[in-house]
Amino acid sequence: MEGPRTTSREKTYKKTTSSALKGAIQLGIGYTVGNLTSKPDRDVLMQDFYVVESVFLPSEGSNLTPAHHYPDFRFKTYAPLAFRYFRDLFGIKPDDYLYSLVNEPLIELANPGASGSLFYLTSDDEFIIKTVQHKEAKFLQRLLPGYYMNLNQNPRTLLPKFYGLYCIQTGGFNIRLVVMNNVLPRSVKMHYKYDLKGSTYKRRASRKEREKARPTYKDLDFQDMHEEGLYFDTETYNNLMKTLQRDCRVLESFKIMDYSLLLGVHVLDHREVGEPGQTGGDGRRNVGQRVLYSTALESIQGDGKAAEVVTTDDTMGGIPAKTHKDEKLLIFLGIIDILQSYRFMKKLEHSWKALVYDGDSVSVHRPAFYASRFLKFMSVRVFRKNQRKSA
Repeated sequence: MEGPRTTSREKTYKKTTSSALKGAIQLGIGYTVGNLTSKPDRDVLMQDFYVVESVFLPSEGSNLTPAHHYPDFRFKTYAPLAFRYFRDLFGIKPDDYLYSLVNEPLIELANPGASGSLFYLTSDDEFIIKTVQHKEAKFLQRLLPGYYMNLNQNPRTLLPKFYGLYCIQTGGFNIRLVVMNNVLPRSVKMHYKYDLKGSTYKRRASRKEREKARPTYKDLDFQDMHEEGLYFDTETYNNLMKTLQRDCRVLESFKIMDYSLLLGVHVLDHREVGEPGQTGGDGRRNVGQRVLYSTALESIQGDGKAAEVVTTDDTMGGIPAKTHKDEKLLIFLGIIDILQSYRFMKKLEHSWKALVYDGDSVSVHRPAFYASRFLKFMSVRVFRKNQRKSA
């Protein structure tokens, strides 16, 4: 498997340049979503989860597809009707999805993780496109019926919101992509960013990570930097913990582990020009515009149907919180990296680590233990109930 690498000119992934990949993504999604509009709305059936639609887009064009400047490619769409249902459930209209993904330039993000994946962000901050490995794409396909069931029972969720699964076949390679919600909007400055697993073994950001302009810290760093935790009013704390408990139960039922809580902390008292409530230097999102489709606040207290909400309270969908010193914060969060099943390799990895270290502190663990340790860490060390009356 070939990960992304940088040439003197442009980053490539599986021998495909980033510009060709972005072009293929936009052409393919434009074609497949446009094609879906002719299909009537109906209930999702079990077989819909296993449908794969495929279209060939030659550079010279065809009677179905436009001409383009990229190498020939085949575009596959997995479970198109099921994903249309998910997008509708999250309040995303086909025209908005097309406009965000196809009409505006995609922004390539510096690789935020160790996965070797490429990440693209839509210009309006709404959607992330991530390249995934074959086994992750297969696992998401297997997950879809259960994911559908969970969303219907539990629309308040911090689990990733998956909007589409695609595959681009070009130059003898398969490039698999998932479109999902963006947890941390760029239009709000994150003064602190954490990837939390509830494990303490070696869970500290590396020196290289710390040298970045906006590093992602880990569990031990959080304990050092926010020793007292983050305080919420009682109702918010209860909503958040209930959502996390339900989400962890679902992940455990799918034998999923090694997921993280991605947590962004915006300190309101540190407001700078270009942050919420002010005109940004790049003229992007301001109060009075529609909130993100899937906000942290909506994920713990909404009904799951993202309405055309207008924000007037400067939260931009963040969850109001405080430090123990009464500093006002906005919290943005979501559960990430759920496309890992607890299979043989993970069991092997845990058994070996348990022989060398204390088995309870390593991050790779059996799903039930992982979920309970994760929840305990979040409910005791990270999030706390404000004992005083909220202002």
